[in-house]
Amino acid sequence: MALWGSLVNAAAIVAGALLGSVVRLPEKIGQTVMQALALAVLIIGISMGLQSSNILIPIASLAVGSIIGEKLDLERRIERLGEALQRMSAGRMKLGASKADFTQGFLTASLVYCVGAMAVVGSLNSGLTGDHQVLYAKSMLDGTTAILFTASLGLGVAFSAVPVFVYQGAIALLAGFVAPLLSDIVVQELTATGGMLILGIGLNMLGLTKLRLGNMLPAIIVAAVVAMIWT
Repeated sequence: MALWGSLVNAAAIVAGALLGSVVRLPEKIGQTVMQALALAVLIIGISMGLQSSNILIPIASLAVGSIIGEKLDLERRIERLGEALQRMSAGRMKLGASKADFTQGFLTASLVYCVGAMAVVGSLNSGLTGDHQVLYAKSMLDGTTAILFTASLGLGVAFSAVPVFVYQGAIALLAGFVAPLLSDIVVQELTATGGMLILGIGLNMLGLTKLRLGNMLPAIIVAAVVAMIWT
């Protein structure tokens, strides 16, 4: 079953988020944990961003993607989606999590879990050979981090399971078609561009910036397309 690995990954995220939702941290400890997670997110973003073999591709992709995102007003659309999801889960949501935290949790987890070689390679393996080992390993990592993210940001993290399942599932189902397109260079540039956005998330979590990262999301797709054309 091509979707089994993606299904397990999504379930691990939800399970981790539900466990994290019952964790009650004092405000001071919660702030420190948030800062610690922000530093970890910064490191993840930097390590991914440095994978680019041609820095011009991420730069151009971020510029073009930001224009597209601003025209579509994706940031506001994501905020509205977050508010709708928050209302749906209001009865079970972590106490004290604001709308901004809920949306940030959803966006942060979605980017961290979707962007990267493990998501792409694992999904291709699931679709082409039925080997889910990479996604099983990713599930363990995602489930563990979901506990920590949820403890700080609330149940918005749980809903990141939806884009993770759709993204990885689509790659798995279309593996035969997309595998020739997703060369090592394409995956590198996609990962690097996504890493730069994750770096921005870390800066926002620390309160150092207020980057409209939702409007930059098309940059990931642009990077993949540019890398395909480039190679």
